[in-house]
Amino acid sequence: MLKLFGLCVLAGVLVAGLLFPLAGSLGVVSNRASDAVNSISTDLMTKEPPLVTTVTDRDDRPIAYLFEQNRTPAAPDQIADTMKAAIVAIEDRRFFDHHGVDWAGTIRAAVTNQMSGEIAQGGSTLTQQYVKNYLVHVVAGNDPVKQAKAIEQTPARKLREIRIALQLEKQLSKEEILARYLNVVPFGNQTYGIAAASRTYFNTTPDQLTIAQAALLAGMVNSPSALNPESNPAEALNRRNLVINAMENQRRITPQAAEEARNEPLGLAQPLARIPNGCVGAGPSDGFFCKYVVDYLERAGFTEEQLRRGGYTIRTTLDKRATDAAKAAVERGVPKMTKGIANVMSIVEPGREKHRVRALVANRDFGNDASKGQTAYALPSGIVKFGAGSVYKVFTSAAALEKGMGIYNTIQAPALYTSSVYRNGAAPYTVGNAEGVRPGPRTLQMALATSPNTAFVALQERVGLTQTVDMAARLGMRQTLLYHNASGDPLSPNGSNGPSQGDFVKQRNIGAFTLGYAPTSPLELSNVAATIMSGGVWCPPTPIEQILDRNGNPVSITEDPCEQAVDEGLANALAVGMSRDDQPGGTAYAAARAANWTRPIAAKTGTTEAHQSAGFIGATPQFAGAVLTFSDGSSPQGICDSDPPRLCGVNGGNIYGGKVPARTWFDAMNVIHEGLPVAPLPPTTKRYETGGNEHHVPNVVGLEAKRATEVLEKAGYKVQERSVNSQRRQGSVVSQTPRGFALPGELVTISVSTGYVPPPSPERPPPGPKPPQQPPPGRPPEQPRPPGLPPGLFPP
Repeated sequence: MLKLFGLCVLAGVLVAGLLFPLAGSLGVVSNRASDAVNSISTDLMTKEPPLVTTVTDRDDRPIAYLFEQNRTPAAPDQIADTMKAAIVAIEDRRFFDHHGVDWAGTIRAAVTNQMSGEIAQGGSTLTQQYVKNYLVHVVAGNDPVKQAKAIEQTPARKLREIRIALQLEKQLSKEEILARYLNVVPFGNQTYGIAAASRTYFNTTPDQLTIAQAALLAGMVNSPSALNPESNPAEALNRRNLVINAMENQRRITPQAAEEARNEPLGLAQPLARIPNGCVGAGPSDGFFCKYVVDYLERAGFTEEQLRRGGYTIRTTLDKRATDAAKAAVERGVPKMTKGIANVMSIVEPGREKHRVRALVANRDFGNDASKGQTAYALPSGIVKFGAGSVYKVFTSAAALEKGMGIYNTIQAPALYTSSVYRNGAAPYTVGNAEGVRPGPRTLQMALATSPNTAFVALQERVGLTQTVDMAARLGMRQTLLYHNASGDPLSPNGSNGPSQGDFVKQRNIGAFTLGYAPTSPLELSNVAATIMSGGVWCPPTPIEQILDRNGNPVSITEDPCEQAVDEGLANALAVGMSRDDQPGGTAYAAARAANWTRPIAAKTGTTEAHQSAGFIGATPQFAGAVLTFSDGSSPQGICDSDPPRLCGVNGGNIYGGKVPARTWFDAMNVIHEGLPVAPLPPTTKRYETGGNEHHVPNVVGLEAKRATEVLEKAGYKVQERSVNSQRRQGSVVSQTPRGFALPGELVTISVSTGYVPPPSPERPPPGPKPPQQPPPGRPPEQPRPPGLPPGLFPP
């Protein structure tokens, strides 16, 4: 009697489902339930499932995949008829006859469930299954509570599915519902959707699936884990043949085709064609570049969830040839398993509109297994604990040029120099020169080549520490100088965890700034060289060429604008001033000669005091690059320039920028420049050759816009204001162009922060007819469809 009563109640529920619109209008169903159903129906029509984001190099070759669910979309006409026939045969044979609900099957399943005393699966159409899978894998995502609710075995959940299925069938064609279902369901091995499943199991596309292949995949949706053909081949084979039998019995394929399909082996790809997830999957070389892409996009407003669910195609600036050459060079310089020594290189292409990052590599492979010489820290693009040494003398030189000096003016270089401005605690600050650097007067150009410490500490006194630090920021060390000096953490927007490294140096009046003692970014070092080779135009080092959304529409992101950081004449003279490092007497001469380097180059070497790091920056008009070699272990030591290099104690070491770093740079750049014309360095002007009058634009970065305008106008300049999206304080000046030298009366443009970085947004397509839809990247032309690190030293 109880079971009969239950059947009566169930019948009432089913009738309510049939009469849902009428019952809702009479108040039998609450408005809240009705609204919930309508909301889900709307989402099913508009909200798209998570897709794989593909990161490519400059030539559109994939280097990495970012995803929450390995899924690639397939349109109805991109799915073989064999697949459609197989899934309908095994899951919903009356799919093309019902209107979303198979009432006969539903009632039969309900009676069986009621008589057995359990709520079991059964009676669901493909439309209903699409609703359930959408709620589990799209709406619920990785939330186990929402997933459990989406599959709870209750009449209420079943009724909700029925209502939504009835609505969907009025809005979508059968072909669209079938394709949506096949795009959502899981196929095991972290694979979702028919396109990803076709690639994973058979290394093919869904429009090319054979009868046997389609039957295997159709059979798996019932239980992807238990019917996994890799781990349970016998069960998968039996299920596949069951599907083939159903296709034959329903006359979806001929008996002969069915027999041939049953006799085929599973035919799985060996190994399965899984795509790796995340930057570790990008490989030992490209992983560092992928890491920078993700970090860069997150700073530009993307969230991790957007990147892992959005299905973007991100074409980067990565040059595979340059990357391979640089990777080989850093490993020749320091073998990857060398204990405690990292050798990293970054390469940027100069330009006046964009500074494209072409390579980011390390002798360490990118990965999570330290025992195999791997690290997941952003070594080439992050802030490294150790400094670049005398490379920072470039900034002092640039500040001196701006003050009126020329590259052929003479400066003094005594054997020892005691500063009258800087202190070493309570004692005077006295510096000497590195071994082999002779004292005596020389031009600024030769001082850059021979690198006497005494000359540049004295020069920094003359031009001012503040001006030198600001010049470092202008030329490219912007993130480096904004980082917290002690912890290495990024400085918060309100500066609460400050001071920044730049402010710390100024506040403490640290004379060693020109000697490059502080933490630094290898990528920003290379971008300094790119700025010099770009006529003084600074641009953010960008890894992004183009971003397309899942529909192929361009997506715009917020990037800092390029600016004329220093006068073009100053930049050109500085490049020529740095041109003697590879010549006789220069600190990189031996490395350049050994590499048979013959091209004009602007370069500078550097070494820190304890020989725990050394650096080299160099640039031609075509490429700029930086190499930093440093102690990356938990107990830093000096580095000895042996073969191979080795650690040689806390107080040992004989490495210099002209050794491993310079040798690595020339080794890589010789290959990268093959086939390129020999380009001369830019021409110089008399003003920066022998000195001239000073015309200095006040530095107003950081001031409020109104105050900045007053300062500039008082100095005799015209002012133009523009708004830029930035996380800096609203109304403050983020950048100015030009900085440094400009004649009175010239126009100075200040960029004023909105205090806001908007999320990425699709660009508006131009008006006109909609272009024909293109297949996803990498899809072959359409074919006729067949029938029927331990916690470490380096911040991320």
